[in-house]
Amino acid sequence: MKAVACGHSIYDLAFKPDGSQLIVAAGNRVLVYDTADGTLIQPLKGHKDTVYCVAYAKDGKRFASGSADKSIIIWTSKLEGILKYTHNDSIQCVAYNPVTHQLASCSSGDFGLWSPEQKSVSKHKVSSKITCCGWTNDGQYLALGMMSGVVSIRNKNGEEKVKIERPGGSSSPIWSICYMCTDASFHSRSLKSLLITRLDEHHDILAVADWGQRLSFYQLSGKQIGKDRQLNFDPCCVSYFSKGEYIVMGGSDKQASLYTKDGVRLGTIGEQNSWVWTCRVKPDSNYVVVGCQDGTIAFFQLIFSTVHGLYKDRYAYRDSMTDVIVQHLITEQKVRIKCRELVKKIAIYRSRLAIQLPEKILIYELYSDDSSDMHYRVKEKICRRFECNLLVVCSQHIILCQEKRLQCLSFTSVKEKEWIMESLIRYIKVIGGPPGREGLLVGLKNGAILKIFVDNPFPITLLKQNTSVRCLDMSTSRSKLAVVDEHNTCLVYDIHTKELLFQEPNANSVAWNTQCEDMLCFSGSGYLNIKASNFPVHQQKLQGFVVGYNGSKIFCLHVYSMAAVEVPQSAPMYQYLERRMFKEAYQIACLGVTDSDWRDLATEALEGLDFDTAKKAFIRVRDLRYLELINSIEERKKRGESNSELFLADVYAYQGKFHEAAKLYKRSGHDNRALTMYTDLRMFEYAKDFLASADPKDTKLLMKKQADWAKNSKEPRAAADMYLTAGENMKAIEIIGEHGWVDMLIDLARKLDKAEREPLARCAEFFKKLDHHGYAAETYSKMGDLKALLQLHIEARHWDEAFSLVEKHPQFKDDVYVPYAQWLAENDRFEEAQKAFHKAGRQAEAVKVLEQLTHNAVVESRFNDASYYYWMLSMQCLDIARGVCMLKKFHSFQHLAELYHVYHSIHRYMVEPFSSNMPETLFNLSRFLFHNLTKDIPLGISKVYTLYALAKQSKALGAYKVARHAFEKLQGLKIPARFQESMELSCLTVRSKPYHDSEELIPMCFRCSTNNPLLNNQGNVCVNCRQPFIFSASSYEVLPLVQFYLEEGITDEEAVSLIDLEVPRADRKTARWQEMSSGVCCFTHCFFYTSKMICHRIKKKVPKTYLKVYNISKEVE
Repeated sequence: MKAVACGHSIYDLAFKPDGSQLIVAAGNRVLVYDTADGTLIQPLKGHKDTVYCVAYAKDGKRFASGSADKSIIIWTSKLEGILKYTHNDSIQCVAYNPVTHQLASCSSGDFGLWSPEQKSVSKHKVSSKITCCGWTNDGQYLALGMMSGVVSIRNKNGEEKVKIERPGGSSSPIWSICYMCTDASFHSRSLKSLLITRLDEHHDILAVADWGQRLSFYQLSGKQIGKDRQLNFDPCCVSYFSKGEYIVMGGSDKQASLYTKDGVRLGTIGEQNSWVWTCRVKPDSNYVVVGCQDGTIAFFQLIFSTVHGLYKDRYAYRDSMTDVIVQHLITEQKVRIKCRELVKKIAIYRSRLAIQLPEKILIYELYSDDSSDMHYRVKEKICRRFECNLLVVCSQHIILCQEKRLQCLSFTSVKEKEWIMESLIRYIKVIGGPPGREGLLVGLKNGAILKIFVDNPFPITLLKQNTSVRCLDMSTSRSKLAVVDEHNTCLVYDIHTKELLFQEPNANSVAWNTQCEDMLCFSGSGYLNIKASNFPVHQQKLQGFVVGYNGSKIFCLHVYSMAAVEVPQSAPMYQYLERRMFKEAYQIACLGVTDSDWRDLATEALEGLDFDTAKKAFIRVRDLRYLELINSIEERKKRGESNSELFLADVYAYQGKFHEAAKLYKRSGHDNRALTMYTDLRMFEYAKDFLASADPKDTKLLMKKQADWAKNSKEPRAAADMYLTAGENMKAIEIIGEHGWVDMLIDLARKLDKAEREPLARCAEFFKKLDHHGYAAETYSKMGDLKALLQLHIEARHWDEAFSLVEKHPQFKDDVYVPYAQWLAENDRFEEAQKAFHKAGRQAEAVKVLEQLTHNAVVESRFNDASYYYWMLSMQCLDIARGVCMLKKFHSFQHLAELYHVYHSIHRYMVEPFSSNMPETLFNLSRFLFHNLTKDIPLGISKVYTLYALAKQSKALGAYKVARHAFEKLQGLKIPARFQESMELSCLTVRSKPYHDSEELIPMCFRCSTNNPLLNNQGNVCVNCRQPFIFSASSYEVLPLVQFYLEEGITDEEAVSLIDLEVPRADRKTARWQEMSSGVCCFTHCFFYTSKMICHRIKKKVPKTYLKVYNISKEVE
């Protein structure tokens, strides 16, 4: 604290925004002090009467002073006066707008607004004396505190927007104002105080202190926040800290006091000998300056001590002096407990939290046993005032430490134990234990370290050293003790033997790792030191004090904040690895190391053949490849293998240390594994060096593997050469054939022995695939594979070569002619195909081909071709006839051949515009066809076309009865549209004709001389004797021929000789008859001649019972 006496009452103070200067209103002068050392820079003269107020602009370029001489002087930062203007009354307060730098100056009767841009001051009358004023943070509104107890809030133009009337009225005047911007610029006026602060970006909070000894808070709208705070003195000044977290207030109580932003009194900053008229906080700092009535200027620095408590991962600390925040250091969860009083001490242990307030101690507990639960509730209240240096809480007790005395109190305020130490207590810590029997670790100033149990009145001395204790901690197993003494030395003792294990300098705090017995850390001189076992210390930079160490997290207190620092335990882990202590290194790694550290641990453990540790480490990094290796080694060990060198060789091979692995393989007698390793890795040169003068089989195997590699590496020609060198002809042939290297393939085929049939056959296949049939034939000939050679000619359609081969080897006849016939059929050479099928003895296929050909002709309306094909089918059936079935097919095909032959002319007549046939021929054709369509109609033959042709030709030739019958039949059928009109017209006109047929057209039976109707229900036979008519093959007129049967006893040879006899001549009397007979016999002879040829054709194939001829009388014979 610094104090300066200037001899005049100090009515107001103002800091320059950067805090380097302090402006003081003292008497009729303005004093400027240097805040660094308190020296007076310069007194400013210009006022003729007492200066009441000063204010500094936020931009730091100018400041203003107001005096009882009714004048305002504007000063520059260089302490030069640049402007002066006056009011009608003495000036009470001034304030700069924090945004526009507009100056508000207030007197007893009015207030004025001035800015550098204005030529004159804008003044506004008021109804009461103004005692204080202040702008909102955004500079939009100006609050005026008045002697009448009213607060008037006005806009930048001076218009009143809100009026706050206080209950006390003029008996509680508001005398002074202090404004604090969000960045700590502020202005002040003594006596009664008003403060406006923006707590967030949407609300401005107005703090009002009046001489009714009350402190109140208002919103910008004029609504009061909370209740009035009773002060018990007349406030003369109010000032906020830079961030608005605290309020400094002074007045008639002759002291400056510290309050929370909610108006809760925290304590006294400094006591004076007279009233405190003004107090201000230095921008962005904890310095407070106070101005008194007796002319004293006091400068204070406030030090806010850290009040906190830690247990494992829970940290409780004081915030805003009246709140307690409990922070979970792992999950970063926080909970705030509002006490609304000054928090003096905090202690935390397990589920308990103790908070000491000025007049009581509150005991809190967690709602549940969940380790992540952060909800506390009040368990007990001890309503007593305690004076203590340290506070500790246990499950059922609180421990108070006051200098040498320790007191143990229950939660009901009953003192159960008391211990008097021989020296001052410097450190105390709960080290755990059953509820109600917890142990305390106590360090004294004389160097003694004690262990006290709360249910035992006798302390236990653990050890005593020569230096004072500063910090203590005990290891998890309670076997080691770490002490930091007054010389900043960390000493570690064995509790049982009292032996000093080691000591380290530059330590201010120490903590054991709660998860690892042999690890501790200590901090000091800006470094964090981690020590594992008896290894050297590992250092890294860290600001603050170490207060806890859990796994890989170090809890560090820096200034006022606690942080959990994640520290990889890499350094101690590597220290253990250097000594091949793999299990201990694994324990350290579990506390927290990087993935690369885990991999290093796994690798080192694997090379050290500690497979259990290596397996767990590789699981951490999820390396399945090494895990498979470890599992395979473990399985081999279960089967009885115990060769450590072989296991290590496998490990080296997996790690890429191939030469070391090969040496170990050779040393352990497993040369083949080394060779396999090199070849799998395509390290063939190393493999050759490794083999040196080894077995030729191994060399050949190496060459084969090298060829495999060349193949996979897309070097096929090199691979093929290597395969040939290694004797792998088949693999070489595959590569050569796939790439189409014909020259290389033929050279290989010619070099191969004919006994190597499989490689030669594969060569021939590739020759065929590459369309080199000559080379393929050469290869098959070399092999002597005639069947394959024949198949090659067939596939290549080299029929001449195939036939020549068949001539030499007739046993392959069927193998050639069948595919040849199929090829002919596919190329529309059906007749040649039939012959080929016949040669191959495939009669069924020959018939099938011709049937398909016939069907195609019918579908394509080539009825003349269809007739021809059916005739050929009938002839083939006759050639291969072996029974009744084929003879039936013969007659059926003959019948169909005749029908399609007839229908060919009918179809052409119907679809073509002109016809070469005579009407009589068309009439006979259509009538013949009509008589044969009484049952099933063959495919492609149209009954409509047949009836229509019959009707038209009948009408034209005078067979009107037949025409009418045909038209009637047509009416029951579906007529094509193009014939519909013509048919209807012909149907009408034919009805005008007589209902009979022309006699010239009536057919006569030449056997019984009966005239037959043109349309016969029985078909083309005589209605009387059932003798079939014989038709002309051209005009289809009925021929005067008679078909006869041979009588019993007449052989075929006799019948032929009878047919060959001359017709006997008779006398004149019978000349007429003879001529007629001569005519008949002439025709009969012709028929007989034809029958003779047929009989000769079927002489050996058809039984006599099927040779149907009619018997002619002996006279005719």
